[in-house]
Amino acid sequence: MLIGTMNHPGRDVIEEIRWMAAMEFEFVDLTLEPPRAPSAGIDVGAVRNVLRQHNMAVVGHTAFYLPMASPIEELRQAAVAELRRCIRVFAELGAAWMNIHLDRFTPFHDRSFFVRRNIDSLLELLPQAREYGMGLMVENLPGDFNNAGQLGEVLDAVPELGLHLDFGHANLMVPYNTAREILAAYGDRLRHVHLHDNKGGHEDLHLPLGAGNLDVADVVKSLKETGYDGTITLEVFSPDRRLLAYSRDVLRALWNA
Repeated sequence: MLIGTMNHPGRDVIEEIRWMAAMEFEFVDLTLEPPRAPSAGIDVGAVRNVLRQHNMAVVGHTAFYLPMASPIEELRQAAVAELRRCIRVFAELGAAWMNIHLDRFTPFHDRSFFVRRNIDSLLELLPQAREYGMGLMVENLPGDFNNAGQLGEVLDAVPELGLHLDFGHANLMVPYNTAREILAAYGDRLRHVHLHDNKGGHEDLHLPLGAGNLDVADVVKSLKETGYDGTITLEVFSPDRRLLAYSRDVLRALWNA
């Protein structure tokens, strides 16, 4: 199991990777987003060099707000073009997997419409991903893609996709945490994990582990039962990095217990 964290897109990418390495994280969950980490402007050579210097792996993360299901075809195509560029950048950086956030913002259209549009966009992206030897994975999202049935509408239609399971998201806008349900249905396709705490409800708080009501010991147990031993990103968003370090140590201790 490898523990990593995510760069802040409003800060210099190189400096972000350096402090992560200093804190002994093993990979960077690299998000390609403006203003400081846009796919069109990132210095790929410099990022690749600093990753090699610190012996850090990379997992690809893309902007969560891309309109890949938009009913306006030109906007959908623009989102696909952005994701294609991300595939090229991540391939140059050596990433094996890139995440994609399914789009739900299609006012006055029913669910079947945005599910179909997401599938169309994913099918357009897969040939390029194959060409570059990269896998694509979709992340569970509160509200519309946060249980096995909802995710299955896309995962069953596109068997080549991997699952990116966010345990914090699985605790939001649901009557119970849906992570085990999702793992029972699609655990064999799990490729990456996000972990952070919250208090349920609607607020995606990205708290340190133990600061909310997420059962972190059960998270580790469920992953081990699935046979997962891959990358786990700690999405702990606090200006005090000691809380991130604490969460890293909690996760490592539980995993090694």
